[in-house]
Amino acid sequence: MKIYSSKSKKEKGWANTILKCCFLTMFIFLGTNNIFAQSKDAKITTKEEKTKARVIGLKNICVHVLQLEKTLKLYREILGFKMVDAEVFHGPGLEGMLAMKLKADDLTIGLSLTSPEFIDTIGPIGNTNHNHFMLKVNDIVPIGDMLKEEGYELENENYAKDKYTFFVGPNGEIIGLSAWD
Repeated sequence: MKIYSSKSKKEKGWANTILKCCFLTMFIFLGTNNIFAQSKDAKITTKEEKTKARVIGLKNICVHVLQLEKTLKLYREILGFKMVDAEVFHGPGLEGMLAMKLKADDLTIGLSLTSPEFIDTIGPIGNTNHNHFMLKVNDIVPIGDMLKEEGYELENENYAKDKYTFFVGPNGEIIGLSAWD
């Protein structure tokens, strides 16, 4: 069955071309409008992000070493980390702690080992010889204040001056915050 139309093929071709042009114009207009709307929102977000206290990166990860030989074999021989620094700390809560810095490409982790005679000096939270990760923040004061308001106990009450603190998260994880450059 064939349906005949009174319009010629030439007229149908022009009508289809005009219809396609209208759809194309509408598509371009809507796409351009969305692009400009996203750019405008992105500028506002960027400005707000600069003024709002927030996490801006990972400062470090520290693993408390219980078995030195197995730990070094895992991280160095199997995972391919290279030791770039090692230091023995002295001071309250840190006496005799060995801190090793290992690096693999752009990732650096810390391994800490407390000397046996000072194992009982490890405090409940915050000492760097505990397993923890430290987040880099752009402004520690408002974040520390909010944590205290929410009932979190901060290890370092002088966080505004010292630019760091530790606290225990809701899952028992030890989280450090640092505003150091």
